[in-house]
Amino acid sequence: MSRITRRRFLQLAGSGLLVANSAHLLAQPSKKKLGVALLGLGNYSTNLLAPALQHTKHCELRGIITGTESKIPQWQKNHSIKDRNVYTYSNMDDIANNDDIDVIYVVTPTGTHKDFAVRAANTGKHVWCEKPMAMDSEECQAIINACDKNGVTLSIGYRMQHEPNTRTFHQYLASKPYGEITAVSSFAGYAGQGRTPENWRMKKHMGGGALYDMGVYAINGARFLTGREPVAVTGSHPPQRFPEKFTEVDETTLFTMDFGDGLVADCGTSVVKGFNHFKADCVDGWYQLKPMQSYNGVKGTTSDGKILSPINGMQQTLQMDNDALAILTGREPLVTGSEGLADILIVNAIFEAAKTGRRVSL
Repeated sequence: MSRITRRRFLQLAGSGLLVANSAHLLAQPSKKKLGVALLGLGNYSTNLLAPALQHTKHCELRGIITGTESKIPQWQKNHSIKDRNVYTYSNMDDIANNDDIDVIYVVTPTGTHKDFAVRAANTGKHVWCEKPMAMDSEECQAIINACDKNGVTLSIGYRMQHEPNTRTFHQYLASKPYGEITAVSSFAGYAGQGRTPENWRMKKHMGGGALYDMGVYAINGARFLTGREPVAVTGSHPPQRFPEKFTEVDETTLFTMDFGDGLVADCGTSVVKGFNHFKADCVDGWYQLKPMQSYNGVKGTTSDGKILSPINGMQQTLQMDNDALAILTGREPLVTGSEGLADILIVNAIFEAAKTGRRVSL
């Protein structure tokens, strides 16, 4: 794995790629719009990505790939998708011959990401893959290898790395307005009672459970906003609230990420308990995002009274425009496959730590 070091973060923060308050972080003039095909037509595609694509400047929704053919008529009606740009999972490989489509966005359960992303790369189309990237490091590497082999761009759907308030705090790594970070907390979860047994989020082999579903927000947030990589983790699963429902996957996982030099992030994730914040305590103050990953907006506050209000618009619009511009301009995307791989290595280490009760080194 190619680790993203603190030095690399600071290099990026000082470059023209990271403009915290720009609506399009990589914005450059471009007349061409990339054609995007959404692979997987569940809630996220239906209610977030498709609406966000109505406002993008550098890409547009042109195709769909689905395993549920009954969804096709409504999608075509809602989004004026041409018959030639409609595919099923069985014939998606034919998209290789379709010049209307430039990007395949994999938006299926985590346990299927590797197979679909590799197939997408093999069509010669650029690949956007939702987070978490895959189930383990081997699957992540297989996706990276397939994209490299086919000469296509791979970007992982961490929308928060495109969100302006998050990026502002990321730039604090260079400017240090409150001094060095001394402690971190990063928590992401929602209060529910689980889902129906047949839902993929309740199945271990599909990537269900709190740590895969929501934990990557806490993990990636801590990594991105400290600019550091953990050297070790601990993990635990508190007593379950609904053991009769959560027979395969974790309800709640609490963990720490030790970044070395005395900096430890206190973290947690849950699908039965609500929390949603990142906070950095520093030598001369603090700053926080609360909420840190809400679809409805991310709000920042600081110890000296600064307020960073949520953006007017959709985070997914920023994300997809930035990823499209990376392709159009030949630049590296903001969130590469190595970022997705880094988080999955940590996810798997936390599970090991929770199982053994031991600190696990990375």
